[in-house]
Amino acid sequence: MYNNLEMLKRNGFVGFKSIFELWNNHSSIPNERGVYLIINPRSDSKKFLIKGVGGFFKQRNPNVSPNVLLNNWVDDSLVLYIGQAGGNGSAATLKKRLKQYLDFGKGKAVGHYGGRLIWQIEHYSELVVAWKILKDDDPKIIERQMINDFMNQYGKMPFANLTI
Repeated sequence: MYNNLEMLKRNGFVGFKSIFELWNNHSSIPNERGVYLIINPRSDSKKFLIKGVGGFFKQRNPNVSPNVLLNNWVDDSLVLYIGQAGGNGSAATLKKRLKQYLDFGKGKAVGHYGGRLIWQIEHYSELVVAWKILKDDDPKIIERQMINDFMNQYGKMPFANLTI
């Protein structure tokens, strides 16, 4: 599933907007809880920045070494990161959580340290965001299931997921 856009769409993911598009207008992101993906439309390209554009939240450097980036890379996967909003009873929505993520990528010191490796990918503004609204399921549980499914398929977590 994680290497096929049509499969992601059939599994309920929508949006498919570039980070650049969402920086300019994030009104299409729903004010609902759910899960989201960061997708690399150029999955064959693994060029990294030594110093990414992510914010220094609580004075923590979001950048890692090129070796860590290369070790985390998952060949043949379009999905770079799996995230959630509203899990475990949180009031966060996809709009709020993704806005934090996008602001972090603009260098702002906001609380979205997870997924920070995205901001060291050379073509980060071309990466695509897709989301799936979850009315009845807990987004945290679905996120964990998706990461586990990914690990079963690839033998490791998505590139920018550093913990489950």
